[in-house]
Amino acid sequence: MAGFDYTELDPEERTNKFMALFSIGLGIISLCAALIPMCGSASSLLGIALGIFGLRSESRTMAKIGIAISILGLLISVVYAFLWFTRQP
Repeated sequence: MAGFDYTELDPEERTNKFMALFSIGLGIISLCAALIPMCGSASSLLGIALGIFGLRSESRTMAKIGIAISILGLLISVVYAFLWFTRQP
């Protein structure tokens, strides 16, 4: 088969690309779940971890975007949790 790119069959590269993509997805989920601090922080920490593993792929830009969105979701979760627990009765 002429023109077929056999490098796409590398399972490690494919896994790292999926991790970079899932990092973006979990970052978006963490932004939505930030109002529930435990859910938002858990999904953002997982998104950061997957983004770090995704940096090993050719899709470094996607992984960096996923890490940035996940960090933003984590910051919003922490601020919301702080405001929730320090409020006056």
